Amino acid sequence: MRRRMVLACGAGVLAGCAGPEPARDAAERPALDLRRYFDGQVDAWGVFTDRSGAVVKRFTVALTCRWQGDEGVLDEDFRFSDGSRQRRVWRITRLPHGQYRGRADDVVGEAVGEQQGNALRWRYTLALPVDGRTWHVQFEDWMFLVDDRVLLNRATMRKFGIRLGEVTLSFSKR
Repeated sequence: MRRRMVLACGAGVLAGCAGPEPARDAAERPALDLRRYFDGQVDAWGVFTDRSGAVVKRFTVALTCRWQGDEGVLDEDFRFSDGSRQRRVWRITRLPHGQYRGRADDVVGEAVGEQQGNALRWRYTLALPVDGRTWHVQFEDWMFLVDDRVLLNRATMRKFGIRLGEVTLSFSKR
């Protein structure tokens, strides 16, 4: 009985990992070019929702972005509805075939991304402060370029394969 329970839980976790692949968006236009979109000033507005869909926090982000060849820096200044602020500086490298790698101080290890068509899937583990402790939470971001100015982002947060909530962002290029 215990073995069946373990197998059922394992199957549930694996099923939660299955999802869409960036290749499904290969023909979608306009094509997303991170170096072009995240170059200069970009603003974003977002919400974090818990598992039930309730809004937990609202926030804005002012990004200052620059690229030199295939190396980019995205400097994010977050302002949360509770008055708190946070800064994250991404260092991103564009690789062949629509692949990206990135690092930031609060990212555990390396972020990996794959871009095709108008979409980018960006996956990473974030060291997230929660009630005086630090949780390592897995993020899977999906970004979709709507037009030259607007990029939408939906991120799912998980810990131990369990969905904790979502972050929804709307970016606007100045």
